[in-house]
Amino acid sequence: MHRFFIKEEQIGQDEIWIRGGDVNHIKNVLRMKTGDKVFLSCENDLEYECSLEEFSEDGIRARILDIHGMETELKTELVLYQGLPKGDKMEWIIQKAVELGAARIVPVRMKRCVVRLDEKKAEKKIRRWNAIAQSAAKQARRGVIPQVSEVVDFQTAVKDAEGLDMLLVPYEEARGMEESRKILRQGKKKASIGIIIGPEGGFDREEIELAKEAGGDIITLGKRILRTETAGMTVLSILMFLLEE
Repeated sequence: MHRFFIKEEQIGQDEIWIRGGDVNHIKNVLRMKTGDKVFLSCENDLEYECSLEEFSEDGIRARILDIHGMETELKTELVLYQGLPKGDKMEWIIQKAVELGAARIVPVRMKRCVVRLDEKKAEKKIRRWNAIAQSAAKQARRGVIPQVSEVVDFQTAVKDAEGLDMLLVPYEEARGMEESRKILRQGKKKASIGIIIGPEGGFDREEIELAKEAGGDIITLGKRILRTETAGMTVLSILMFLLEE
């Protein structure tokens, strides 16, 4: 069953009005008809099972059939701080991070980033990245649309992560697989976890020291060197498996 996202003001006592771009998608792309059923999510831990009842040019009226608690969201908030990668890798990273349960994605400028985005380019990229996050959230049947924030520097990212219960920093020079396993398992007891991933050139040593000062746990993901687009997905996959109920 198809899923769409709505705002709270669209919800009535026993009906919901679907507005915006989803109207065209439902009518002209999916070619849905009166009586077809959809799930509507409002990012309030509830999903509404609805039947499409009335089509107009600017909206679709859906009758609420049932209301369920959201069962697709992890109880732990996962925040991915991703060092800016080259090319279109960030689009793939965002798509997969959303599928794996990330609640928020923060693009980070780091010392060894090859990419340099000026303000105009960054604004356009962020709009594109958030559209990808929304599309991935629909496909993965997420109850919320994870936000892709504006691009920040490393110090700002670390400062933001200080408000989380745990900060994981996979580092190619880290050692101690058993200790890393122990740290990852401790994530089951945390309400929020941040993951900082370096760019293609890896972390600068000063960045590692800053992360440590902020309480970050430096971990290894094994003996092989992972690409930047692989490392974050590896940690998210491990955490999703540990946290899923």
